[in-house]
Amino acid sequence: MFNLQQKFSLANKNVLVTGATGYLGRAMAYGLAELGARVLINGRSRSRVEELVAELRTNRFSAEPAVFDINDESTVRDWFAKFGDAPLHGLVNNAYAGGAGSIETAADDDYRNSYEVSLVATHRLLREALPHLRSAVNGGSGASVVNIASMYAMVSPDQRVYADKNLANPPFYGAAKAALLQWTRYAACEFGAEGIRINAISPGPFPSKTVQSTKSDFVTTLAGKVPLGRIGQADEIQGPLSFLISEASSFVNGANLVVDGGWTCW
Repeated sequence: MFNLQQKFSLANKNVLVTGATGYLGRAMAYGLAELGARVLINGRSRSRVEELVAELRTNRFSAEPAVFDINDESTVRDWFAKFGDAPLHGLVNNAYAGGAGSIETAADDDYRNSYEVSLVATHRLLREALPHLRSAVNGGSGASVVNIASMYAMVSPDQRVYADKNLANPPFYGAAKAALLQWTRYAACEFGAEGIRINAISPGPFPSKTVQSTKSDFVTTLAGKVPLGRIGQADEIQGPLSFLISEASSFVNGANLVVDGGWTCW
């Protein structure tokens, strides 16, 4: 019988985090590493990936580079082939790239690109990771996949907080993230019986450090829309993610954990 502290531990577990060099991705990597995980740092930029790996190792954490483009099927397949027979205990689908806009200003390709990186890439990664996730289950450690969605998968942004339509949180982003939530439910039902759990996290307002320092009025407006009265800080994503990756959440499957300070409760 494991005690609760052991269930939260990620010691000796391999966890792949996509988009790990971004604002929230870095916090995710640090949180998982602090609990003992060997974090596989994914990104397209080798220099940025290696910089974060070196930083984590300097802090005596375990980290390895995983340099590949999640939108490139062949490079994803090649990376997993090189991963050999190693088990993968956790997969965090966090990567996203896309701009701002509105229905009036968005181009057709904005929707296609957002869907590709949010949903198609997530599907691709799970498909290629399956042998390694199954290996983790067979080894008795369990396997967990966490998809990073958004509060805008559930509610629409208040257009009044943006200076104009070109700067708004875009509809193609929210639509793609909503699709990701439904895909999460499908995947949870398909693979749950194998012991592979699939869940999602929907972050709320987590503006980057750059936005916080250069757009203080906008950040204040955002904070005013949160029941807690403030924006989220990057390290506040660590606990929810680590919980879902760990065996402490062993009976949580197909869930969407909303981390938004209460934004979607209004």
